[in-house]
Order: sequence, then structure tokens, then C-alpha cells
Amino acid sequence: MEKTTPKLILLFSGKRKSGKDYVTHLIQKRLGPDACCILRLSAPLKLQYAQENGLDYKQLLGSGQYKERYRADMIAWGELRRKSDPGFFCRLVLMGATQPIWIVSDIRRLSDLQWFRMEYPTQSRSVRVEASDQTRKERGWEFTPGVDDAESECGLDTGVTFDWTIRNDEDGPPLDEQLNELLAVALEKVAVGDTRDSHSK
Repeated sequence: MEKTTPKLILLFSGKRKSGKDYVTHLIQKRLGPDACCILRLSAPLKLQYAQENGLDYKQLLGSGQYKERYRADMIAWGELRRKSDPGFFCRLVLMGATQPIWIVSDIRRLSDLQWFRMEYPTQSRSVRVEASDQTRKERGWEFTPGVDDAESECGLDTGVTFDWTIRNDEDGPPLDEQLNELLAVALEKVAVGDTRDSHSK
């Protein structure tokens, strides 16, 4: 199958309850679903894990206790897969993505970030969503040993320079203001693509 070449890939990371999904959906709403798709590395991971362990895939996608019950084991299972093939879940999640802008909403490990930067060096941009522990607690976060101190939560805490950092706290700067530069870059990429397409017709 021919490899799709996007104009821009936004690689989002952040801790649990930092609001990654909220921010990425806000960006997609501004850009439109024809220009932008949201991809989740956890989706193919959870599907494969559910199939191999006879579990309910839809419940694993949710935010309830069912997912939390299996989270630690699912993390360990995913780590083993990544060690044998670092791009395994990355390649799966890209299947069928045709929009010019891809948002990968749940980059959690350095190996994921490195894979995209190696495969798509000119298109990849990293975005960190941050929120205080107090804000995360207000959103339902509780520290869970084996989860919040695992690589899936801490792998990008240090040693990574992000292109953008978004502060997603109530007392932080308005999200609209923080996203202005990012959205401007994305809209420019879409406009360039539309111009090229119109010239080729």
C-alpha cells in the first residue's frame, strides 16, 4: 500500500488528566475533519490486547474502572511489543489516514517520538500538554503505582525539547491564545497543499 505523506504531524504528549484529548479535539474542530484527523496509538494497542486476552475492546477505550483494572498489565504487554518492534503501533495507527494534518494524541514514549521523527522528519512537531497535579486531581486523577511512575507516564518528562508547550490549567493563559501559533502553522500547511492541488488539476 502506498505511503501517505502528510503536510504536518502534531505529536501530543502529556500526563493522565492533563487534557490532551480536549486540546486535540479543539484543534481538530478549528481545522475541520477534512483537513485534520486524530490518531491514537492506544487504539490499536487496546484492540490487539483485547483480542489476545478475550476482553471488551470498547470498554478498554473508555475512561472507567474496566480500563483501569487492566491498565498496568496492558502497559507491560505494550512494552514487550515495542521492544521487539518500536514502530509496531505507529504503523498500525496510520493505516487509512489521508488528511493533510495528523494529530497523534497520545505519544508516551521516546521510542514513539523517535519513530515519527525518523519516518517523517520534516513534518513532525511535538506538543506537550501540561496541567498541575491539583488540576489533574480535580479531573479525577489519583496516583497509581505501576502506572504513574511507569515509562508510559514518565518517558518524556526529561530530555525532550518540545516545539510547543500548552498549559491547560484554569488559571493559565487562555487556550485560544496558546494555540494561535500552532494553528497558524497548520493552516499554512493546508493552504499550501490546496494551492498545489488546484494547480495540478
